[in-house]
Amino acid sequence: MKRITLALTMAALLTGCSTSEPSSPPAAPPAGVSVSLAQYRSDEPVHTLQVAVRNTTDTPVYFADVQLVTPSFATLPPQRADATIKRTQRTDLRIPYGAAKCSPQGLPEVQPATVVAHVSTGSEQPRKVIFPVPHPDPLLVRLLRDECSEFLIKQAASIEFGPDWQESGKVMRGNLIVTRRGPGAVTLTDMGGTTHYLVTQEHRPLGVLQAAAQQLTVPIALTPARCDGHAFAEAKKAFLFPVRASIDGGEERVVIVAPPKPLQDRLITYALKACGLGGG
Repeated sequence: MKRITLALTMAALLTGCSTSEPSSPPAAPPAGVSVSLAQYRSDEPVHTLQVAVRNTTDTPVYFADVQLVTPSFATLPPQRADATIKRTQRTDLRIPYGAAKCSPQGLPEVQPATVVAHVSTGSEQPRKVIFPVPHPDPLLVRLLRDECSEFLIKQAASIEFGPDWQESGKVMRGNLIVTRRGPGAVTLTDMGGTTHYLVTQEHRPLGVLQAAAQQLTVPIALTPARCDGHAFAEAKKAFLFPVRASIDGGEERVVIVAPPKPLQDRLITYALKACGLGGG
């Protein structure tokens, strides 16, 4: 009896597998609906971007989820959107994007991208739709260049804020620490300021980590760039310092260096005090 039951069960499973319908192919975008890519300052520190949706029709379109797909960046799972978009020139849907796919051989060319979404109109069920992104997309070109430039420098050395920072009058003084990771002489040409802090450097280039050296210490001085309360309330990129560097005299590339959170807190307290806005 058990053998008969097992046989019937297996037959039912096989029958179910043989009659299951294949998943539907992706559909074309709804008429009058298109997408483009954008990024705000607040997106940069958290590795997100905006899928800007345009709907030129009077038919609302429901977006269940959204996903960026391109060989140039790691593909992340779809981001839930749960947004109904009526006629609009632009409505933004914020999504994270994956790490750039970089190569030790140099900067790669950006590859074509699409936005994949599950959308519906009216009472229909959401269906998979592939929206083309005009190629080459200038935002993706910049993001890929910036991340892979940083990747190439970091193959040779790490660049970090040192642990010792001290107030000297209205100046905060400390160091950048450059630590060997791979071969090559690493030259730090300069360090740019941010929306909130100016960087004073004693000379240019800042310093060179010679090919045989393991570590380099570069003195840096910071002062407030702005002293209004609004500036401190909008500190989205306050701690993203661009450092220009090169390997073995090659092309200069930009590495974004950010202080650790405890030092960020100290810098905010210092700047508020230096600006006469309280703190410390």
